[in-house]
Amino acid sequence: MSEEKSLNFIEEIVEEHLKEGKYKSILTRFPPEPNGYLHIGHAKSICLNFGLGIKYNGKTNLRFDDTNPVTEDTEYVDSIKEDIQWLGFNWANEFYASDYFDTLYEYAVKLIKKGLAYVDDSTAEEIAAQKGTPTQPGTRNKYAERIVAENLQLFADMKAGKYKDGEKVLRAKIDMADPNMHMRDPILYRIKHAHHHRTGDKWCIYPMYDFAHGQSDSIENITHSICTLEFIPHRPLYDWCIEKLEIFPSKQYEFARLNLTYTVMSKRKLLQLVNENHVSGWDDPRMPTISGLRRRGYTPESIRDFCDRIGVAKRDNLIDVSLLEFCVREHLNKVALRRMVVFDPLKITITNYPEASETLTSENNPEDPNGGVREIPFSKEILIEKDDFMENPPKKYFRLAPGQMVRLKSAYIIKCDEVIKDAAGNVTELKCSYIPESKSGSDTSGIHVKGTLHWVNAADAVKVEVREYDRLFKTEDPSSEEGDFKDYINTNSLNIVTGYAEPSILDAYDKDRFQFLRKGYYSLDKDSTKEKIIFNRTVTLKDTWAKEVKKA
Repeated sequence: MSEEKSLNFIEEIVEEHLKEGKYKSILTRFPPEPNGYLHIGHAKSICLNFGLGIKYNGKTNLRFDDTNPVTEDTEYVDSIKEDIQWLGFNWANEFYASDYFDTLYEYAVKLIKKGLAYVDDSTAEEIAAQKGTPTQPGTRNKYAERIVAENLQLFADMKAGKYKDGEKVLRAKIDMADPNMHMRDPILYRIKHAHHHRTGDKWCIYPMYDFAHGQSDSIENITHSICTLEFIPHRPLYDWCIEKLEIFPSKQYEFARLNLTYTVMSKRKLLQLVNENHVSGWDDPRMPTISGLRRRGYTPESIRDFCDRIGVAKRDNLIDVSLLEFCVREHLNKVALRRMVVFDPLKITITNYPEASETLTSENNPEDPNGGVREIPFSKEILIEKDDFMENPPKKYFRLAPGQMVRLKSAYIIKCDEVIKDAAGNVTELKCSYIPESKSGSDTSGIHVKGTLHWVNAADAVKVEVREYDRLFKTEDPSSEEGDFKDYINTNSLNIVTGYAEPSILDAYDKDRFQFLRKGYYSLDKDSTKEKIIFNRTVTLKDTWAKEVKKA
């Protein structure tokens, strides 16, 4: 009997609330800002929020935090929705913070009427200076003494577009000596004369994240508002606004964000990589974005498994990308179709094989009993990998060598009889003989060999482009290194090679993922055409990076 998995601390909170009858059902939300593409860190939050909804028969809303018109775009909205659905989740409702702009404006008016908010004419620099330091209290300026009527008029004038960007802000009136800097009269609204992707030019004032977030949760009756640890200092303001506005008491809970080795997770830094052409775009297979992982060949199952394995913690830590690679290897081993592809070909002529060709069969996936078989042509001229032959091999070398036998995968046993070289002494061809009775599946030869090689039939080999991707950075945590994080980019993170594949590769379509035997796992790239087939290497068969690090 398998041991039941222990609850994470958020599940414990939810179960306690349901047990107490605090809520009849739970409602969570995933609230991305549409200013970039989602990355693997967001996948953790998606799996947590939607997973809670599924586990406890609740629901999860998708709400776009679109309060900054300068950086947001419908391109990002569309990509976020695609990523969530690809991961296997569906939202109960699709909302936008901009849906609530009228309500949020009225909430701000309510705070002004209560004497809890005022319009400030100070510059950003003056406001920062007046806030004090973590060890010294701040000081209020004269604008905090404005009467309610004046603040109401000024706020209405801000909304009407009478002032320029930065000329005035609306601030909460809380406590300039609070040890939490976020509580020292925080800004609630700022002026931005910018076109919004949904509301157009209706608004020229926009709520700050801290004012929009908690109130949006409350409007939707969110029971468990789950954020990452950096929002802990924001929680008192979240609670203060809800309390003073006397609205539904949504509650915020924080968990550790996902940090992954050999990459960066900052949207700003990812945008730099895109804009400065260090990568081909947001969906470059070296990027930690969900779209990049998808294009590289990662499966939603492997990403969900990864998020489940790392768990939900209360303290930030750095997760080794090898765990993510392990998860995708484990899943692809079960579902990927097997194909033979030779990257550095060496021609073999089987001298005693008849002139006519034959058709052999091989399993599509030995891990899948229902995977079926495929047909593979075989003739007297085949290609193997050049490094599968050695003229002067060491002891216990089980691949091809003069006088040595190997099995060709799903075919016959062959023996190397003669080595053909060019004028420079390079091996250009091998003359071999085959054992007719050694055919795979019906071998009566009685000969046992230790080496098995992949191969392709020379006459039918399909030329493919293979993009071998490696880790984008040379150091585990580029964001913590001295200087510019881009100084640590791995200049060898992409290697393009030509492969020669068995003809069944032509049946590939964009949902097919493959194991190229003895090479790794590969996925058809979106750039592929019938004339030019392109594959991305998802991951090698084994973790080769650790060996490279040891060598260095």
